[in-house]
Amino acid sequence: MKPTDLFSPLTLGPLTLANRIIMPPLTRMRARMPGNIPWELNAEYYRQRATAGLIITEGTPVSPRGHGYYHTPGIHTEAQAEGWKLVTRAVHEAGGKIFVQLWHVGRQSHNDLQPDGAAPVAPSAIAGTGQAYVAPGVMKDYPLPRALTLSEIAATVEEFRRGAELARQAGFDGVELHGANGYLIEQFLADNSNHRTDEYGGSVVNRSRFLLEVVAAVSSVWEPGRIGVRLSPSNTYGGSAPADRWGTYCHVIGELNRFGLGYVHLVEPRVAGNKDLLHFDDALSSRHFRPLITGRTRLFSAGGHTPASGQAAVAAGEADAIAFGRAFIANPDLPRRLATGAPLNRYQRETFYGGTEIGYTDYPALPPAGTFTANLEAAI
Repeated sequence: MKPTDLFSPLTLGPLTLANRIIMPPLTRMRARMPGNIPWELNAEYYRQRATAGLIITEGTPVSPRGHGYYHTPGIHTEAQAEGWKLVTRAVHEAGGKIFVQLWHVGRQSHNDLQPDGAAPVAPSAIAGTGQAYVAPGVMKDYPLPRALTLSEIAATVEEFRRGAELARQAGFDGVELHGANGYLIEQFLADNSNHRTDEYGGSVVNRSRFLLEVVAAVSSVWEPGRIGVRLSPSNTYGGSAPADRWGTYCHVIGELNRFGLGYVHLVEPRVAGNKDLLHFDDALSSRHFRPLITGRTRLFSAGGHTPASGQAAVAAGEADAIAFGRAFIANPDLPRRLATGAPLNRYQRETFYGGTEIGYTDYPALPPAGTFTANLEAAI
């Protein structure tokens, strides 16, 4: 049998992915305003990248209170769902598959981005570390958030369910829940950002409750094989961090196994936000969590991968698919470039967040050619 590599197909729930090269969520802040609505520019961006085995959209808030960056597309209004139809149609016509990432930033927002200028919400009234992009060229420190009431927690779970419903309406192939990078779900998981004394705080069982309720709610809309969850056990962004990282995420993954999800998407400890780290805790690398994932649930690994490291992880069975973020920004035809050993375009970091087509849809693809034969040796 041919060894498994990045170009092998992958069964994901009811879907078959053409390859194991994943485009992960990448915040780009180019929705149409007012209304945070996806439009033709977004459709072209995703269409260009449709040769990924799977595209996972940028983080997409399920609530007006879930926004923490200006001009991010949402999935909480009918108009936004109509806008996303442009994107899903373009990707499907190009032969691709696309999930939407359901997102709520919690405390990592600012009053300037909240309805009526209200304080952001969080598990507890504890401010995060860092700044929010509130307007082009304007960043402000995260303010003190307001703790969610029990009824508001239930309402937020319903917002995730409704976002999942709008995602079906918009034509997506599935959904991913953003439980990483210090946003609302992880704010519940981490005991330094969750000081609640009710059933959502204290023990890891209680701190996991919000995530599991969201998974259950979304599973009422989508079959579990079309649902993924993104986690970052080593996260430092935003300041949310469980005291016992390994124990917390072992428990979370064990509980997620009950749902029979399509995949768990783990961020590697060698990255923090969009920066590579020289020193990191290898004990929290995804390969150590792989044995805990049961059934047909797949493991996606993201963060700082090269073609060589991605191929090695897949070949060793440490991951089922590899997500290449910054490389996909600059290389719309990344799978073909990796397969043929073609050089990669360099990304322009200054155009990552907000703007126009510059640094978004103007990166060049390789000249048209016939079908290509995978040549991983050339790529690595």
